[in-house]
Amino acid sequence: MSSLNIQHLFNLTGKVALITGGSRGIGFMMAQGLLEAGARVYITARKADACQQAAQELSQFGECIAIASDISLETGREQLIACLQQKESSLDILINNAGASWGASFEDYPTSAFDKLMNLNVTSMFALTRDLIPMLQKRAQLDSPSRVINVGSIDALHVSTAHGTSTIAYSASKAAVQQLTKVLAVDLGPKHITVNAVAPGLFPSQMTAHGIKEHCEVFEKNSLLGRIGQPQEMAGIAVYLSSRAGAYTHGTIVNPLHV
Repeated sequence: MSSLNIQHLFNLTGKVALITGGSRGIGFMMAQGLLEAGARVYITARKADACQQAAQELSQFGECIAIASDISLETGREQLIACLQQKESSLDILINNAGASWGASFEDYPTSAFDKLMNLNVTSMFALTRDLIPMLQKRAQLDSPSRVINVGSIDALHVSTAHGTSTIAYSASKAAVQQLTKVLAVDLGPKHITVNAVAPGLFPSQMTAHGIKEHCEVFEKNSLLGRIGQPQEMAGIAVYLSSRAGAYTHGTIVNPLHV
């Protein structure tokens, strides 16, 4: 049996990636991982200044390009794809990370929250993936598939009560993301595109900052490892799912730590 070339197994040199919501949080963590593995990474976010600033910071790890766009809007997705097509003829990795949350009591939970979260967290993810299939197929091969990675949440797998605030629409939307991942895996596998989701437990980000500040001890107590996740651990998952090492992982929900 021949030895494994571990550096080759996780090497992303020459690969092109797009990460939505890449200016902060989990998207930023994943972007750094892919850059350090050798990929050229495009990040997108709604706020142009924040997106450009994040790209500049990430550029110390590799080639990172900012494209500001609001992917919750059809016009925003069209603009993003047009800008990407001006720079690249193909896309190897799509990470659908952009999303939003909303916390409120059941009695006060607004219907508008469902509309906003389902549109951004689910509908926009589907539409962007669908419209990027031609670029994802360009270099996709049987033994070297292109990748779609959807960011779900642990809240889709259980009902969290640790933070004391209901996140009804968020939980429902992330459950939809994970089922969407399985459905897309059936359709895109024959096109040599793998589709997987990540369902993270708690990681430090702007979205989770308040909860960590107010309930950190509760979160740590509920964690099977007694702590919250660290950025390098999310980066590692992104590299695995994007690399040769993860080429036969398909239709799977990767769950870093159940809390």
